[in-house]
Amino acid sequence: MTFTEQANQIFKQAIRDYHLKDHVDTPINNPYETGTIEHSLYLKCWIDTVQWHLEDIIRDPHINPEKALGLKRRIDRSNQDRTDLVEEIDTYFRQLYSEVKPLADARLNTESPAWAIDRLSILALKIWHMQEQTERTDADAEHIARCQGKLDVLREQQKDLSTAIDQLLEDIAEGRKYMKVYRQMKMYNDPATNPVLYQQEKG
Repeated sequence: MTFTEQANQIFKQAIRDYHLKDHVDTPINNPYETGTIEHSLYLKCWIDTVQWHLEDIIRDPHINPEKALGLKRRIDRSNQDRTDLVEEIDTYFRQLYSEVKPLADARLNTESPAWAIDRLSILALKIWHMQEQTERTDADAEHIARCQGKLDVLREQQKDLSTAIDQLLEDIAEGRKYMKVYRQMKMYNDPATNPVLYQQEKG
């Protein structure tokens, strides 16, 4: 089994587990051992799935403004958790390939493995929810056909992205490419770099 075959299975499992109750406050029950890559992949997709539904809720045009503000701050925290976890997954790969000596002509990739895996997790969510649209009994045939077309494209994207990730990991393992981990350094969450926050502290 390739890495992405395993990852896609875990993503689907996390999404399916979430939808057993389909509520953003459902406690996570990660079935994988803490400290393993499987645990991180499941947690990654769970965070993405909860955030997906928070984004749905906040777009209700009749939402109470105070509730919307609370959701926005919750989404901000979720984004930070997501970013931290991506960096954790990249650290796993750095350690996994730490003994590999890059070839003299080794090249960098445009993104690290974990950020590509981040996109793969989101694709799994898009596929799940687009599949739901194709199964609606309250929608007309045109809607179903349009969503089926989109679903076909999403599945093709999943296949292509999975192949690209597996090829990238193979290239890193063989020394043909090398990776660096750049911390995202999000400034708006940091009281020392967000002027709205640090100016309040001075005042």
